[in-house]
Amino acid sequence: MFKNTVLLSITGKDQPGITSTLTKILAENNTKIIDIEQVVIHDILSLSIIIELNDTDNNVLKDLLFKAKEIGINLDFQVINETLIINRSSRYTYAVTCLGEEISAEIILNLSTTLAKFNVNIERIKKLNEGIINCFELIVYATEDIDIKGLKTVLLSMGKKYKIDIAFQKENLYRKSKRLLVLDMDMTLIQMEVIDQLAIMAGVEEKVVKITEKAMNGEIDFNTALIERVSLLKGLPESALEEVYKKIIFTEGAEDLIRVSKHLGYKIAVISGGFTYFTNKIKDHLNLDYAYANNLEIIDGKVTGHVTGNIVNAQRKADLLEEIAKKENISLDQTIAVGDGANDLPMIEKAGLGVAFNAKQKLKEIADSHLSSRPLNSIFYLLGINEKDFLNINI
Repeated sequence: MFKNTVLLSITGKDQPGITSTLTKILAENNTKIIDIEQVVIHDILSLSIIIELNDTDNNVLKDLLFKAKEIGINLDFQVINETLIINRSSRYTYAVTCLGEEISAEIILNLSTTLAKFNVNIERIKKLNEGIINCFELIVYATEDIDIKGLKTVLLSMGKKYKIDIAFQKENLYRKSKRLLVLDMDMTLIQMEVIDQLAIMAGVEEKVVKITEKAMNGEIDFNTALIERVSLLKGLPESALEEVYKKIIFTEGAEDLIRVSKHLGYKIAVISGGFTYFTNKIKDHLNLDYAYANNLEIIDGKVTGHVTGNIVNAQRKADLLEEIAKKENISLDQTIAVGDGANDLPMIEKAGLGVAFNAKQKLKEIADSHLSSRPLNSIFYLLGINEKDFLNINI
């Protein structure tokens, strides 16, 4: 018996019952459905169905066309080569997320052209935000290995040109099934460098700022930089730390990110090269699961100029990420790490999803994704979660 593979393309104003009306005809004729996909954009339906027809199924297409006309929709069909219907390996499937103030046609043109140059084909495009488009996701695929590093370099340059963020990552089950979120504190979870504020209180601002900048840019060893900066704080009263804590402003979207993540069952940690005095208070305030930082020694109500215990440097941050994941029985593929500086780099590299947030260029080049001047809860877009879903989660 001869068989034809037919693609049905249905478009028109959306209304209840279109899919059930058409599939009723298919069911009554025992027509095999090979694939189906439907999307509605601003009340306009686009439904595609691939079916298998025998040479005896003469009335199926005729019945479908009559019914489509009756309910006021357009239906076209074409016979396709069944060899074009393939099961693509997830090995070559990727998610591209684009975020900006407004996504123009020029941006989409350049992005799609770039993907084509790297032999990457677009399977589907989906808008993730509400209102005017400023975030969309592309699911793309290749038929063989591609130059991912080269592609990411071009996308980073494009993002800089158009002032947008473009993330490129593997599309698989792990992308959406995260279970551990780890955040840096200074200039990531909160909008300040705590040690710089302490330096102002101690009257050594300029000296500390210079050391901080060198450390964040990876120009000097973090341990040495921390010891030098803390020594300048000797004699600072403990009350000054409380004053700085009261000035803390959480990054836009941070509290929403944590609220929704907790609702989704994530474990959440802050791992900072700062001080436990602040991370412990933030842990309690935001109901976090873990908080790690350096222990600033205070004796008789004054800072001694020393830190005690292990210094939380770049490698220690990465180790702590792994320790928490192991303790919670969470795969590293199911972890997210977010930071802005050079001492976040190993942690970001180790995590399943590493996000450079308002970061230096070096970190952007290494991270899976980067966000610049976006609310921190934009991280959900990188997981394929749309704005409506995460804004509608109430606790």
